Amino acid sequence: MSATRRLNLFYVPALAIFAVFVFYPFVDGVRISFTNWNGFLPDYDYIGLANYREFFQDPVIARTFRNTIIYGFGSTLFQNIIGLSLAVFLDTKFRGRGLVRTICYLPVMISPLIMGYIIFYIVQFRGGALNDIMMLFGADRVDWMADPNRAVNIIVIVNTLQYMGISMVIYLAGLQNIPNMYKEAAMVDGVGAWPRFWHVTFPLLAPAMSASIIINLIGGLRLFEIIRALTPVMPASGAHSFVTYLTWAYFNNQRAGYSATIGVFTFLLILVVTIVTLKLLDRREVTM
Repeated sequence: MSATRRLNLFYVPALAIFAVFVFYPFVDGVRISFTNWNGFLPDYDYIGLANYREFFQDPVIARTFRNTIIYGFGSTLFQNIIGLSLAVFLDTKFRGRGLVRTICYLPVMISPLIMGYIIFYIVQFRGGALNDIMMLFGADRVDWMADPNRAVNIIVIVNTLQYMGISMVIYLAGLQNIPNMYKEAAMVDGVGAWPRFWHVTFPLLAPAMSASIIINLIGGLRLFEIIRALTPVMPASGAHSFVTYLTWAYFNNQRAGYSATIGVFTFLLILVVTIVTLKLLDRREVTM
């Protein structure tokens, strides 16, 4: 047996795990999307494209699609801006740099569900820390999560603050891989700090930026735990993402077939957005 063939055999366990725990559930989910299964009883009927027709006629879907896009692209934008800013700051030498890095990355290690409940006890209407502080200064309570637009913005902020550390680490690694000779050459030519960053450092961070954007974008588009902790489970909350609406359809409405339909569309949305973004980022790297 050749060395290449022996090496290829190491792929078999990984492919087997992928097939059993990813590929098969996805294919079965597509099959279930053509049924009226309630998720519990063994009996169900195939109903063709009825779930897909209902999906495109569902009045909740438009708002849910909008929220999902905001969670994905909004969180990605702020995570990368803040993460890059922190990485540039922490790439300099100062006392306590390691401690600051640890503090900035610490929220990533917290479960997003726990993070959501922490914020919930801060913004809840009665007994929330934020409202209690406002009342000390004579202001009235605010039901922060009652307005759907405000709730979506709060969720984006929370998701950004929790996962900006991932972008920070990626950009920090990218900064440390840039050879000093480029910066030194620009300094010798008298280039200032900002032009030096914009024309020298920033283009060389293109691979790190691509990795950070894709990771943050996928995470934002499939956001679930923070939304589940901060908002009611009913679609009337107006803050649903596709993933939270999917779980509501399954567990609260006992419609596994329709839930699978939402799951298929969510997968296709993430797949298309990721492929298009990768193409745009690859083209940008080539241009730079």
